[in-house]
Amino acid sequence: MEQSARAIVATGKWTRITAWSLGVLVLIMFAIGFWASREPDVFWVDRSADPDAAIVGYSTVDTLIRVADTLLDKNGGYLTNDKLPPFVVLDNIPSWELGVVNQVRDLSRVMRDDYTRSQSQSKEDPDVAEGSPHFYFNNDSWVFPTTESQYRDGIEAFSRYRQRLLDGDPDTMFYARADNLREWLAQVEKRLGSLTRRLGNSVAANRINDDLAGDAAAEAAGAQPDTVNVRTSWFMTDNIFFEARGTAWALVHFFRAAEFDFAAVIADKNAEASVRQIIRELEASLTPLRSPMILNGGGYGLFANHSLVMANYLARANAAVINLRELMDQG
Repeated sequence: MEQSARAIVATGKWTRITAWSLGVLVLIMFAIGFWASREPDVFWVDRSADPDAAIVGYSTVDTLIRVADTLLDKNGGYLTNDKLPPFVVLDNIPSWELGVVNQVRDLSRVMRDDYTRSQSQSKEDPDVAEGSPHFYFNNDSWVFPTTESQYRDGIEAFSRYRQRLLDGDPDTMFYARADNLREWLAQVEKRLGSLTRRLGNSVAANRINDDLAGDAAAEAAGAQPDTVNVRTSWFMTDNIFFEARGTAWALVHFFRAAEFDFAAVIADKNAEASVRQIIRELEASLTPLRSPMILNGGGYGLFANHSLVMANYLARANAAVINLRELMDQG
């Protein structure tokens, strides 16, 4: 009996130790997850490496590099391809990262196809042509090659291009023209339009199918229903919200850079106010969250709907982008 009592006491002791250890481990995991889930602050965009000698194109390429660096070096590093706890259970920041990655991809492609080429028959810049495809690598690869290594290679290629701009290499060009800016704005318009629709679907059950509207001769590969079910799953609401936050975060920096590099073009079109309005709406969408979770209340319900608030800011920014692109079209 005495031995049995001692065994029970020992068992109870190890049970308490195990419980306390698991509790401490869970607490540490929670703290790490909270730390890694903090969104990076907006940084100040540099006009030039030398304040006395501004170089056209420097601000855009430098900002692209710094945004990509922040993506990889923020709290917790790059999380989308992490497979270990607690990062594997975090989905908000990976969604945020997707929004940033999409904007880096769009801008890098426009730099390759437009900003660094004088016309359609001109040759590509070798470093930009090498760097841009690296950002299109699978964004959740965790085995060799890893996503981070590919993005680092892209950053290094664009860093070489930036250095050649600083050195005054005669073969290194950046053309700040209205038609080039228009190409990038067209990409931004599509991204913001898509996000606005997806955010708004948090309360919409279905929509009228207008995919072929406006063109009497338009056709589609399959039959088109009269209405389309677009309701966003409750489980996806926060993912779309944070993808929109990542998109807005990246665009704030890229539009600030465009203000510098395309200053003459924007002034010629008297479009400074449009650019400032876009930046203001994007900054407003990045206001810190005061809620511990993304709420999906009805449009006129008791609880807030964070998706609709975000959609409002992005829709207004997108309207200003459309106006700016139309100004770039004018002679």
